[in-house]
Amino acid sequence: MNHRNLIFLLGVAAIFVSMQAFAQTPSDFMVVPIPAFHKEARVLFQGDSITDGNRGRSADPNHILGHGYVFIIAARYGAAFPERNLTFLNRGVSSNTVLDLAKRWQQDTLDLKPDILSVLVGVNGNSRVPLDQFEQVYDKLLADARAANPDIRIVLCAPFALPVGKKKEIWEEWSAGIKERQEIVAKLAQKYRAALVCFQPVFDAACQKAPAEHWIWDGTHPTYSGHELLADEWVRTVREFWPAQ
Repeated sequence: MNHRNLIFLLGVAAIFVSMQAFAQTPSDFMVVPIPAFHKEARVLFQGDSITDGNRGRSADPNHILGHGYVFIIAARYGAAFPERNLTFLNRGVSSNTVLDLAKRWQQDTLDLKPDILSVLVGVNGNSRVPLDQFEQVYDKLLADARAANPDIRIVLCAPFALPVGKKKEIWEEWSAGIKERQEIVAKLAQKYRAALVCFQPVFDAACQKAPAEHWIWDGTHPTYSGHELLADEWVRTVREFWPAQ
């Protein structure tokens, strides 16, 4: 065997060994467990268009969770921990405000009996809802969820935005409203001992690496890159907020 053939065979052998080392599910190496995702846990994501992610309205498992951060989280943890038999549910509805959530809260939240309830609302259409009403209605929704299940784990996602497209023209007013709703969500998170996911600092930091349009195409709705940021921050926050069962 000449020297060149020997090098080739050694290279093939090295590749084979590497493939064997990663023969397990890749997610086994990349996904850090979330203690709150206990066996048989039901995880419900509630909110507006950002959560909706153009989700399907049938039982078709290809589309039922949409194409946003909810899908990313569910795909990641459903693949990494199949033995836990986790159930992920998406009931986000495009353009919904807290007033719309209130109308369907019984059917789309309480009746689903979630162990973990994640809410992201206040980014878009809620600018039409007065701040005091936003807080009062949101407070009532969370109180009802806690009353239905005293052990429920609540995750509140603070609204966010970036000055992109038409939002640039009204940015001062728009961002002020977002900030006020961020403060309300933080207040409610403290009241209900909920995990608070703060997306705004994540997007602000990301804009140091790429233009705002790379992360949120219209100032409100994330791109696929933006949804990955949402998923990562959601996971990090929830994992650290409840570090052990």
